[in-house]
Amino acid sequence: MLFERGQVAVVTGAGSGIGLALAHAFAREGLSIVLADVQVDALAAATTAIGEHGVQTLARQVDVSKSEQVEALAAAAIERFGRVHVVCNNAGVSPNGDPWMGPISTWEWVMGVNFWGVVHGIRAFLPHMVMSGGGHIVNTASIAGLYPGFAASYDASKHAVVAVSEGLYHSMQSAGLPVGVSCLCPGWVRTGILDSDRNWPAEMGERPPVDPVSEVAMKYVRRAIDEGMTPGVVADLVLDAVRDQKFWVFPHPDFLQIAIDRFHRIEEGVNPVAPEDTPGMPPRSQMMAEMMAAMGMPPA
Repeated sequence: MLFERGQVAVVTGAGSGIGLALAHAFAREGLSIVLADVQVDALAAATTAIGEHGVQTLARQVDVSKSEQVEALAAAAIERFGRVHVVCNNAGVSPNGDPWMGPISTWEWVMGVNFWGVVHGIRAFLPHMVMSGGGHIVNTASIAGLYPGFAASYDASKHAVVAVSEGLYHSMQSAGLPVGVSCLCPGWVRTGILDSDRNWPAEMGERPPVDPVSEVAMKYVRRAIDEGMTPGVVADLVLDAVRDQKFWVFPHPDFLQIAIDRFHRIEEGVNPVAPEDTPGMPPRSQMMAEMMAAMGMPPA
């Protein structure tokens, strides 16, 4: 897809992190930007920053887990600009609660934003793209969509995004429709995703507490994220993928090798094992010892 001034890109989760970087990257190409985010102050700051590129903007507070809000976003974008060329279903959250003993609301929140947000985005914008001559959809998954082991609800949501993205790609190809699809699967990126429960929805009740085991892991994950790739580099890779009609976007090839090794074990029928060494993390044995100590258990 060739970028032209006056085209329109929609980005969810545009208030920070990868979403904000995507908005900047498309704006530098001259595209008008529709910014959607659930956090009002971050959305306002992002809209001001994007406007400095000299492009038109439209900002909407949107909870992507709500289909009616995403449909309203699509209607507002089309009413304002007449056409949408790129949609980045990027909004995402990370859980802190215990997935097995904690409240089910953790699962509902994570799946609502990470999975249903992508489904709602596709369904809201795809008919317009098909009827108006085509476009491109970018879905933000994660390397966790190919290799589980980070957090159960997060892994599940990102596996689902990968599957949905592949299904959409095959549908567009088999129908001969001019809508490209890309699936972004990053590793550690310098974002605030570990603090995403700052936007915990009030209607879901009390915010789940952080369980001790997750707290140990999060200490190391936070450091890995702080030392990770900048969102701007990821956004540039996404733009390249849209230009070249590439489906897979892998900013971290070292993580990809872990996923490949997992599929080899699946082929051999080997029971799941966690890698001893994960990029950016300490040896697994060290983390397990700390987790057992957090649970008051003696070391193995």
